[in-house]
Amino acid sequence: MAGGERIDLPNGSVAWAPCYIGKDCQIGANVSIGCLAHIGRNVVIEDGTRIQGGAYVADLSILGKNVFIGPNATILNDKYPPSGDENLWEPVTLKDGVVIGGNATILPGLIVHENAVLAAGSILTKDLPSGEVWTGNPARFHSTRDEYEMRRKAD
Repeated sequence: MAGGERIDLPNGSVAWAPCYIGKDCQIGANVSIGCLAHIGRNVVIEDGTRIQGGAYVADLSILGKNVFIGPNATILNDKYPPSGDENLWEPVTLKDGVVIGGNATILPGLIVHENAVLAAGSILTKDLPSGEVWTGNPARFHSTRDEYEMRRKAD
């Protein structure tokens, strides 16, 4: 199967085929959407956000500026699937500067606050405060974002 074709979107944004972008999405400037990503309907993606391949972003999600979503991460919106009833859905909000590691899962209705990090493979079951790094299942506090950045630069 061939793939990997570049799809130019408005405002300097790009998606890589094959991927799915639902109707009525708002996509900001300089956004990148990876191959095999699924972006649901009525999703807001603000400037500078990068969504890696295989990620699943449920309908009604709100992604702030400069968010990074790792490969195969999952953002859910239906607490009792499959409800099929949009009135029961609880969208997830990722604030500016958030990092979501590969294969992480965020349960419906949660907020990941500014500059927070959810580690790869973690499952988020409650709101993640600003500037904190959480890991595990269920995800819990691990370190501050400042400590994370120091480790990242040291490697």
